[in-house]
Amino acid sequence: MIDRFTFFEHIAAQFKKQKPFCAYRKPGATVATLMLQNTYDHFKAENFKDSGFVFAPFNSEDAMHFIPSENAEIFECELPEVLIESEEFDTLADPDFIDSEVGQQSHEQLVQKGIDAIKNGDFRKVVLSRSEKVSLADPDPIPIFKKMLQKYREAFVYCWYHPETGIWMGATPERLLHTERNRFKTMALAGTQVFKGELDVDWEEKELEEQLIVTDFILNSLDETDGITHVKATSPFTKKAGNLLHICTEISGVFQDDKLQELVESIHPTPAICGMPRDNALHFIKQEETYNREFYSGFMGELNIKKEIKRNSNRRNQENQQFSAIVPQTDLFVNLRCMKLKDGKAQIFVGGGITKDSDAAKEWQETVNKAQTMKSVLVK
Repeated sequence: MIDRFTFFEHIAAQFKKQKPFCAYRKPGATVATLMLQNTYDHFKAENFKDSGFVFAPFNSEDAMHFIPSENAEIFECELPEVLIESEEFDTLADPDFIDSEVGQQSHEQLVQKGIDAIKNGDFRKVVLSRSEKVSLADPDPIPIFKKMLQKYREAFVYCWYHPETGIWMGATPERLLHTERNRFKTMALAGTQVFKGELDVDWEEKELEEQLIVTDFILNSLDETDGITHVKATSPFTKKAGNLLHICTEISGVFQDDKLQELVESIHPTPAICGMPRDNALHFIKQEETYNREFYSGFMGELNIKKEIKRNSNRRNQENQQFSAIVPQTDLFVNLRCMKLKDGKAQIFVGGGITKDSDAAKEWQETVNKAQTMKSVLVK
């Protein structure tokens, strides 16, 4: 375990050397992890059997970048609640910047085209996104990362750098997959509204339908994938992520040891980031969105990382308390609420699910709310 000053000094030194690294903290955790690749080699995740940190794009045809555990130094650090004071932070040059009216009009036209395609029977749902850029007074990623860690304690907060991808960071509320031994957990997340102090909120029919589409897709995909059994799902509930609320259903099951890749491919991309039916929605996104999502709505996280699992202690089993097991765990998250830092600017990525009941103006406003999640870490 290293102290927080050493933790961020390692990040700065690695970034200066332009060697790959990733730093991250899991939802609700107090300990952050840092992986520093000790070579300049460009590793790619060719399969799901190696151990390390994977950073995968939205387009499954593009390469999945990878930092292997065996080629990295790994550190852990206990981080306090307060990491940065406001006087230390002066990164954003124009905190009130938002997209122009042309950007709003363009996005609303895209959304309307999606609604028309749904009513035409092309698909039931499609997720359409956009990006906007904010000028930074200081391109240093560390103050932004500190602010993100401090502000979003219930999200997966990460900072990733690779010479091939540039620097990315985010605070995502959505876990794609967690595995331990041969058991897995995933979630169906959809619907968005601003948190106003209460979790007991009403959801519109459009949002309930959107979330049900995601749940049904995941359950059907798991059912059709060989080697996956004992699948269970909770009832939908409201989940808080930063200043936003979502509808969530948790799903669990059992998979065969050699079926991890099939398990991931069966659920990603979900209708929460793509649409339903998946192939039809994906074709529409690639044809109609006017920019490259890159790693936005892809996934990233730990792949087959060995963890020590201690026996549950109790008085009847005192003699066995000394025993523990080392088991591989995978913990992957969907890359939402994220940004890319390049050329003194932060490119923020946001999107929303479109169904037959969507309203183009409201969908624009939803992306504005989501963009604020990232913008809020760029101001004092």
